[in-house]
Amino acid sequence: MQTLAQTPDTIIKRRATLPVKVGSVIIGGGHPVVVQSMINEDTLDISGSVSAIIRLHQLGCEIVRVTVPSMAHAKALSEINERLIKKYQRVPLVADVHHNGMKIALEVAKHVDKVRINPGLYVFEKPKADRSEFTQSEFEEIGEKIRQTLEPLVISLRDQGKAMRIGVNHGSLAERMLFTYGDTPEGMVESALEVIRICESLDFHNIVISMKASRVPVMVAANQLMVQKMDELGMQYPLHLGVTEAGDGEYGRIKSTAGIATLLASGIGDTIRVSLTEAPEKEIPVCYGILQALGLRKTMVEYVACPSCGRTLFNLEEVLHKVREATKHLTGLDIAVMGCIVNGPGEMADADYGYVGKQPGYISLYRGREEIKKVPQDDGVEELINLIKSDGLWVEPS
Repeated sequence: MQTLAQTPDTIIKRRATLPVKVGSVIIGGGHPVVVQSMINEDTLDISGSVSAIIRLHQLGCEIVRVTVPSMAHAKALSEINERLIKKYQRVPLVADVHHNGMKIALEVAKHVDKVRINPGLYVFEKPKADRSEFTQSEFEEIGEKIRQTLEPLVISLRDQGKAMRIGVNHGSLAERMLFTYGDTPEGMVESALEVIRICESLDFHNIVISMKASRVPVMVAANQLMVQKMDELGMQYPLHLGVTEAGDGEYGRIKSTAGIATLLASGIGDTIRVSLTEAPEKEIPVCYGILQALGLRKTMVEYVACPSCGRTLFNLEEVLHKVREATKHLTGLDIAVMGCIVNGPGEMADADYGYVGKQPGYISLYRGREEIKKVPQDDGVEELINLIKSDGLWVEPS
């Protein structure tokens, strides 16, 4: 097999974090960024939940989240796990636990690999309409109540070797945090730190942090501040990134990418979820697209193509489509489709294979920087496939 062009290693230097084990998957610790999503099915619908989890996992979702609003839902996870193992395989699962959920959390901790709590809702205090201040004693009293409520869960997860996600949402900060810090990233960070300190006091460190907001600037600022605070305190917990309630369609994808990619590009983030108002299956390709574009995961063919101009010697859009359709099932390759010789060889220098317009009616095929052959344009895609086959890198589409 010929030596192919080598794509440069990513220049992103990821923040050093502790490895956190979630079932068979490890978040942080230098491991690849993990892709997550969440099923829409009611967890009491055991058959529907099992099918949904399998669909997501087969698409590349490495950790699947389920909602657990009641004790019945928590107990249903036992059977969900049994059916997964019998019908498919064990899948790393995360359970969402909300309002006053201590008993639910303790039950669900037996059946999942990670429990996600929201500090603003886990010990829910109904806001007082006439409140004008929060005294220090009131603040500390509620803090102690949170500790007492959280401690049994932390001990259970610690003793079972399981994980916790401290999931702070901008839209659900506790009343005392809002009074003290306002509706700000600072309030989000302090909410997370309060729970982290409780966990650390119980010698529990299998923690993942998320700081989510529906507005990208708030989400980015909260994560950056969280990292700053953790660095100051000597903490190295991995971060789960996502723009919550991003919406649907093109804008939902752009919004999610703007927040997640901004942080990943600066080295922040160890696991991601794109939250779309669509079927969860639609989230997975966006996650992998973000990671591929940043050079953090290589799960598909990377296509390099010029935007076309007056020098282009063939219908670039049409040819790119044909090349993509013929090769999109492959993984780990970079393929360039360039319209002319002016920029082609230079711009595609890091690609494994190149398809370049050199003269009317003909295209040149490249392996890395080396021109291999010139062929009639009509035979270009077929000859590209033959070149990939000759290097032993072709697999037939399933």
